[in-house]
Amino acid sequence: MASFKPTKIQVYPKLGEKVTQDTLYWKNYKAPVQIKEFGAITSIDFSPVAPHNFAVTAFTRIHIYGPFSQEPVKTLTRFKDTAYCGRFRSDGQLLVAGCEDSVVRLFDVSGKAALRMFRGHTKAVHVTDFTSDRYQILTGSDDYTCRLWDIPNATELNSYREHTDYVRCGVTSKLNRDLFITGSYDHTLKLFDARADKSVMTMDHGQPVESLLLYPSEGLLVSAGGRHVKVWDLLKGGQPLVSMKNHHKTVTCLCLSSNGQRLLSASLDRHVKVYNTTNYKVVHNFDYAASILSLALAPNDESIVAGMTNSILSIKHRKSPEESAEVSGQQRRTPSYRVFVKGKNYAPKQDDYLVSKPVKQHLAKYDKQLRTFNVSNSLDTALTWTRLRKPEITVAVIKELDRRGTLKNALAGRDEQWLARLLNFLIGNLVDPRFAAVLAPAAEMILDVYRRVVGQSPLVDRQLLRLQELLEREIDYQQDLLEVLGMLDTLFASSLPRLEVWSALHNSKTSFFETIGHTPVMTGSTKQ
Repeated sequence: MASFKPTKIQVYPKLGEKVTQDTLYWKNYKAPVQIKEFGAITSIDFSPVAPHNFAVTAFTRIHIYGPFSQEPVKTLTRFKDTAYCGRFRSDGQLLVAGCEDSVVRLFDVSGKAALRMFRGHTKAVHVTDFTSDRYQILTGSDDYTCRLWDIPNATELNSYREHTDYVRCGVTSKLNRDLFITGSYDHTLKLFDARADKSVMTMDHGQPVESLLLYPSEGLLVSAGGRHVKVWDLLKGGQPLVSMKNHHKTVTCLCLSSNGQRLLSASLDRHVKVYNTTNYKVVHNFDYAASILSLALAPNDESIVAGMTNSILSIKHRKSPEESAEVSGQQRRTPSYRVFVKGKNYAPKQDDYLVSKPVKQHLAKYDKQLRTFNVSNSLDTALTWTRLRKPEITVAVIKELDRRGTLKNALAGRDEQWLARLLNFLIGNLVDPRFAAVLAPAAEMILDVYRRVVGQSPLVDRQLLRLQELLEREIDYQQDLLEVLGMLDTLFASSLPRLEVWSALHNSKTSFFETIGHTPVMTGSTKQ
């Protein structure tokens, strides 16, 4: 008896991910290191100086981590309530942070106690930053004000109350100590000059503003709020350049790559999008396990650090060149490799006998049932593969049953629940070009078998109506496509150069008459 041949599952081509230089660059990170913090991580900031430690603001403390440490090298806990927006100074020696108790605290990174405490806000302070001269601090608060403070004297220099809602983000100029920009939940961005009593430029984002970013040249400003990321040209009076809407939920933070050519945005939809700053197209995407509140890139993009709402700090380190080469297969573990390929290239001699070991055939469950001619159970087993999103297996079994002539027997005698399940599978896959040739005859066979019971089950009747609507809609699509194809044929035919077509026809006609030995009739001539 011939051995049983397993059901052949058709392999359909799949559209693979387009591998680009960005894909190779942004995928060259190790598996993330995850650290549990004490609360939602609202801010991450890298120190500008080596060894580029980063400050993580979560709940009532700020942890400072080393570039490769999994435990904080320093902890600042002098907060009575939730801390916000820990920021390093450009020399990396001081750190400033706001707090829910409205007090702004200035810390020496090498110490623990606060060097200065700035009081004046009446509500939580969510924005803190140093000016470029290192001697002033910008703060923004839920009391609708933004203020400038003098560090040596611990006094307030200026106070601006132009926003009509919470001030939740701000950034200072690194080229001019007097310029800074704030963003508010009143949908506006305001550019301030410390030498003036009011803002000098206002832009409307359209949604509550969550994050701001200045390009290194400071000619462009990026704002994030709602689902939108917008780019503004400050040199043209705040003219909007680009509006991007690639996230499904609120965008919470922005950061820029080390070379300034890639912009990153993180959102509550658990995704980080990477944009090309030339055309602002998405070139890569990161997925995380929870909503992202904060994101930061280390200098030279050596690390990507993300803080999430579930209090998890995710750190991805870039692979070294040796590790990248090992992963790509350029380096292998030679001892184990030699063991596994030992004898692979052995050439048998003329007098050698080949003793073949019978290969045990492993059959899928539906193949085992087909082997015992249990066609109904085989079809039931094949239907379970649809839950794993592998309809090609179910289609292959239906095709095999049809080839054997037992498909009608496998479909008959079913209850309404099973029939509704099969009809649901047909509705989901019947119009797929890959499966239509197999499923269309199967659908006709189902209608032939169960024609007499139509109208007795509301569940089955609803599925049949859905199937009818699907087919009618598909037929309409096909008719529309045929009409479009006819229009395109007419356009292509009319766009051909007539002179060339006439010359080709004339030459072919002349050669035809020359072949049969006749002279064609020429216009204006009496000879033939």
